[in-house]
Amino acid sequence: MLLLALTWAGVHAQSKEKDKDVFQANTILEIKLTLKEAEWDKLLDTYKQSGSEDRLVGDAVINGVAYKQVGVRYKGNSSYFRVRDLDEKKLPFNIKVNEMTKSQKLPGGVTTLKLANAFLDPSFVREVLAYEIAGKYMPSPRANFAKVYVNGQYLGLYNCTESIDDLFLEKHFGTRKGALVKCDPNWHVKPKSNCKSSDNASLAYVGEDSVCYMSVYELQDGADWRDVMHLARVLEKEPQKLETILNIDQTLWMLAFNNVLVNLDSYIGQLCHNYYLYLDTTGVYHTLVWDMNLSFGGFRLTGVGPSLSESGMQTMSPLLHFKETGNFPPVQRPLITKLLANELYQKIYLAHIRTILEENFSNGLYLKRAKEIQQFVDKHVKEDVNKLYDYALFQKNVDTTVVVDEKRIIGIKELMSKRTEYLQSHPLLQRTPPAISAVKHVVEGEKINISATVEGSPTKVWLCHRYGETGAFQRVEMGGEAPAFTAAIANKAGAQYYLIAENAQAASLSPARAAKEFHQVK
Repeated sequence: MLLLALTWAGVHAQSKEKDKDVFQANTILEIKLTLKEAEWDKLLDTYKQSGSEDRLVGDAVINGVAYKQVGVRYKGNSSYFRVRDLDEKKLPFNIKVNEMTKSQKLPGGVTTLKLANAFLDPSFVREVLAYEIAGKYMPSPRANFAKVYVNGQYLGLYNCTESIDDLFLEKHFGTRKGALVKCDPNWHVKPKSNCKSSDNASLAYVGEDSVCYMSVYELQDGADWRDVMHLARVLEKEPQKLETILNIDQTLWMLAFNNVLVNLDSYIGQLCHNYYLYLDTTGVYHTLVWDMNLSFGGFRLTGVGPSLSESGMQTMSPLLHFKETGNFPPVQRPLITKLLANELYQKIYLAHIRTILEENFSNGLYLKRAKEIQQFVDKHVKEDVNKLYDYALFQKNVDTTVVVDEKRIIGIKELMSKRTEYLQSHPLLQRTPPAISAVKHVVEGEKINISATVEGSPTKVWLCHRYGETGAFQRVEMGGEAPAFTAAIANKAGAQYYLIAENAQAASLSPARAAKEFHQVK
């Protein structure tokens, strides 16, 4: 699978090409909303403060194209409530273009735009850069920028992020069917007093009463409370069955990604939220990353001990919540504790960390991309009179720590240069994995014969395969002895596979980005 690199240099701020997806990375959208209510902001505030999902209906012109009767509401938690408390005008929006006319869509079939105000990110690049990295390894939303106007008033430059919805599922899983759960506390629903603590959306098992899950998860398309309870139950009581119902590899990618980028406003941090669960039509759960504005150290609480210092983030353990030191009370993170307790899964998790480091950080690519993105939006940030932070902080924060209202926001370079050094020198990541090469497959009648050369004292080589775009990869051990290993699977349409090779200390995968990438039998 070929991934195309997109550059930000030398592009126009807007694209008038109607056949292009609105999430083209090299565009800045222009969104002009017209709402008939003179006090539209107060009405949207009322809806948001009450927890209502109601929207105001108005018209929009997006990149010069008119869209009638779109739905508009405020979105976000801290990015809304904390900004509103400061009486700032730049609040985050959710715009649904098919609110009244279901057939109305943006280029690429998109129906929803999620507009964020760069809360606690003076650099303006965290959201876009983090999603770009995540998209190399797992299904991930895309993000770019938008200039937003309401009733002729320019509100400023926003991050614009793809929604995890039916279109997203169809693009990544080949179907709109299945069940979707947003794993984020519903701050307007109070937990029942007789329910066990679940550390928010940790997937901790708290019994068979669905009421005990309602305050920390939000059911979306096709979902039922039994979908959440089933995964939590298996994690707690039958972790040996996880490989049949959970996309293990994708979950390990999410955990590795959050750890490397110190993305603590996520499953691994104190609040344990900001991800989705998708239960596909074959009964397999997939974890999906979401909400990146506080990635790269924008949030400092792990749930264990006090807020991390700059050096604490730079040297945060790759086994956070699996092996902790100190006398702090334990946290509930079953996706970490149950998966990393499996020796093979832990080796794969560490292999993913190595891949993320090698492809984005040790080579300096992250910093190059951060500078390119920042240069692309520079004049628009400078012209944004409603931006939450001074232009001087925007200029500094890619490189160095800045202080906003007595809160220190670490520089992306300052964090990741030392974090990369720390992780690369960590004893767990110093281990040498086997080397996989010469992966081949040959179709012979009713079988597909797969072979590979594996060197580096392999103890086991695994073949993971499936047929089609959804479902779990089935894992079988390959036969042979070093360096030649072979296996055969049924010759059926849509065969996909990847390899895992492990020795006593480490593992490697082929392709390294498995299972976002895989070998395809055509």
